[in-house]
Amino acid sequence: MILSDEKDVYQPPIGSGIHPREAAQHHSEVAARVVEAALRKAETDLKGIHVIGFSKGPGLGPCLRTGATVARVLAAYLKLPLVPVHHAIGHIELAALQTGLSDPLVTLVSGGHTCITAFAEGRWRIYGETEDITLGNLLDGFARKAGLPAPGGAAVERLAREGGRYLPLPYTQKGNDVSYSGLLTAAIRRLRDGDPIGDLCFSLQEVAFAALAEATERALAHTGRRELLLAGGVAANRRLVDMLRQVGEEHDAVFRAVPEEYSGDCGAQIAWTALLAYSKGVRVEVERSFVQPRWRLNRVPVPWR
Repeated sequence: MILSDEKDVYQPPIGSGIHPREAAQHHSEVAARVVEAALRKAETDLKGIHVIGFSKGPGLGPCLRTGATVARVLAAYLKLPLVPVHHAIGHIELAALQTGLSDPLVTLVSGGHTCITAFAEGRWRIYGETEDITLGNLLDGFARKAGLPAPGGAAVERLAREGGRYLPLPYTQKGNDVSYSGLLTAAIRRLRDGDPIGDLCFSLQEVAFAALAEATERALAHTGRRELLLAGGVAANRRLVDMLRQVGEEHDAVFRAVPEEYSGDCGAQIAWTALLAYSKGVRVEVERSFVQPRWRLNRVPVPWR
């Protein structure tokens, strides 16, 4: 049961991406207010907290350090255990909790992650991933060049519904990995050439999602999993949900997508995963609670599964 999931999301100006230092400054300014709001929503106070979890990585270094600092202060002041959490595993575990899936193949898509993974022998194993930019980066990058408001993925999805004419764009796969940088370059070039924005958004989604769906289908056949889970911020996109639902149906696998309200980055995913880790003795001393901006998913031991 999630008692509260308060947030205050940094919004970059239209046409620009996230600046790590400015995003970290935003986090620092709103941290106390968000903590207070979370406690109020949960109808508790600091005495009702028993464990402190924080995102150790991966992510933007300045933002991770700001979050870790807040967590250290609370853990030290309240004399509570401090638990490091891998951001991607947070997405997966909260999605599994919300959908009831226990042993799925996971397609994880967000600004920071694009990978196909399944759990085996104590860790999440990678069966496909992006070779360059993530799916979230692709959508956000195109949205910035088109002058669309953040979040870019939502704006692209909205305009795609107004389009419908397919414009040829590069479809790139390497083995079971996907590549999106060439797709982004081609879409931006066509935007500058004056192609209709609705048709471009439609075509961009179709190509990007189809490549990922094809890779997911191969991984599902290879692993033999009977469950397919879509997690991460881009899981809110209905067209991507429809494509992966069809993949699941064709392989007799139960398909679920994380509920939209928990698809993006949120405190609930870190809190829930911290509780799972703490139940198996995972914790770190405040003095050694370093962040790790580059932290591979398949390098993280997962003792609770």
